[in-house]
Amino acid sequence: MRVAVVGSGPSGVYAADALVSQDAVPVEVDIIDRLPVPFGLVRYGVAPDHVSIRSVRDTLDKVLDKPGVRFLGNVTVGQPEDGGVVSMADLHACYDAVVLTYGASRDRRLGIPGEDLDGSVAATDFVAWYCGHPDADRELFERLVPTATSAVVVGVGNVAVDVTRVLAKTVGELDHTDMPQHVFDTLAQSHITDVYLLGRRGPAQAAWTTKELKELGELLDAEVIVRPEDVVLDEGSAEVAASDRAVGRNVAVVQEWAEREPQGKPRRIHVRFLSRPIEMRGDDRVRTVVVERTRLTSDGKAEGTGETEEIAADLVVRSVGYRGTALDGVPFDSGRNVIPHTDGRVERDGVQVPGEYVAGWIKRGPTGIIGTNKKDAVQTVTSLLADAEAGLLRAPTQPGGIDALLAERGVAVVSTAGWRSINAAEQALGATRGRDRTTIHDRVALLDAANG
Repeated sequence: MRVAVVGSGPSGVYAADALVSQDAVPVEVDIIDRLPVPFGLVRYGVAPDHVSIRSVRDTLDKVLDKPGVRFLGNVTVGQPEDGGVVSMADLHACYDAVVLTYGASRDRRLGIPGEDLDGSVAATDFVAWYCGHPDADRELFERLVPTATSAVVVGVGNVAVDVTRVLAKTVGELDHTDMPQHVFDTLAQSHITDVYLLGRRGPAQAAWTTKELKELGELLDAEVIVRPEDVVLDEGSAEVAASDRAVGRNVAVVQEWAEREPQGKPRRIHVRFLSRPIEMRGDDRVRTVVVERTRLTSDGKAEGTGETEEIAADLVVRSVGYRGTALDGVPFDSGRNVIPHTDGRVERDGVQVPGEYVAGWIKRGPTGIIGTNKKDAVQTVTSLLADAEAGLLRAPTQPGGIDALLAERGVAVVSTAGWRSINAAEQALGATRGRDRTTIHDRVALLDAANG
């Protein structure tokens, strides 16, 4: 049986691993990605200074060496007008089954006036830039970061914490990472002195993890400032903090920050709770953010109080979640931004689409940690194998399979060996500056490296 896995992030690699690790049905798997490199948000979403988390790439990389697994990079699935080189119909003609694991890479919007002003950016775009994504808008951030003095980060999840930390760190604190050199050069020109991290609810409702949160209080040249009134818990929040150890640890961290005396460091991180942006104002660029004070309702939601303040900011990074996008020819739930399914089997109008499956964020939404994708992928693979045993899969019809099709269309496919060449080139580039690796960010350079 031949299976295509579309997307090479953790869910895709875990799905491939589950397929080739079972003995019931012999399987060959092609992991297809539009980028020349694998690993998705592990490479382009996890902050570069979180080296231990990024090291999961080594575990995923071993799957690419397993018999029956191939990486096919630089292959975009979709219609030609969208940049696609193979369609879903092509994949169904070349494979017994297709597993969609392409994730949720777009940002969610705030929906407030002024959100489209220059200087207002999505965290997804900012993270892509400092991680060296080939599609990142390098020119935008090389213009915005050196000319900003105050930044607002909207959101209280780990991505918001990552963005805040990168903006507040010295370049020396980032020097060991695999960021592209142009990112270091741009951050070295930063004049940002104040970063405001805004959460519309209280500290007991924040989604960050304690380890990542505590790092904000350990930076060389930045101190954390928390208003004491922001960390006074209402009855419901106090009950949550008492019953949930993780929440209790998070609350304890910010309450301790609220008690600290000012240290006089050159940069300040203002962690604000019960604060939601309601408007961005500016001229040729965002200049201030109007923030409304909120309070918690009895069911833990935030409601406005009508009390507002303006925070000076010439850079605003909105980090309120990722969302999935539709793929041509595939059913899509636009309300939840996921592909509809039952146990990983893709459904159109409640009816299963033969040979089509889904795993990861595009299946369940952007929730869970990296390891969550393993259990999720195994569930989907279990459904796929059950359908194969029941004879529900259609045999491929394309002569020569995907290789002949891609060759006919002149696609410069990056194989597993090509990825190994890119990996070696990045390590060699890093060694020239005393680092373990430097990310190659340019697509043409990645393709050149793949060719040795």
